[in-house]
Amino acid sequence: MLEKEVEVGFTASFKTQITDQMVRKFADVSGDHNPIHLDDEYAKNTRFKRRIAHGMIVGALISRALVDGIGRGGIYMGQNLKFVNPVYIDDVVTVTIKITNIRREKGIAMVETNATKENGDIVVKGEAMIMMAAPGEYV
Repeated sequence: MLEKEVEVGFTASFKTQITDQMVRKFADVSGDHNPIHLDDEYAKNTRFKRRIAHGMIVGALISRALVDGIGRGGIYMGQNLKFVNPVYIDDVVTVTIKITNIRREKGIAMVETNATKENGDIVVKGEAMIMMAAPGEYV
């Protein structure tokens, strides 16, 4: 069951800092050891001039926002993401979700998913489709 009743227009957000430890752990879990994420010397010679976080770290944070914002027990069915600006180590990112459509008869919702840095730069834009938890399915 949902922890709270949600309707079209419902929004939720949270803020988190992207740390070096987070990036290194994500590299180990994903196997993506691209030096742009891990090597300061390498990154100095790129267009970014310093290390950037894996874009999918923000994707994972969107998953967290869906659970924390809408409620546990739902299922992630799909996600499109557009990586607009880089996220650097130590950036603080705010992930915001907004329900844009609910098909109650199917228990499916469409959710706008965005992430921004403290300076207002959008870093990720996207949309998710989720299967909302049905009454009695909450665990």
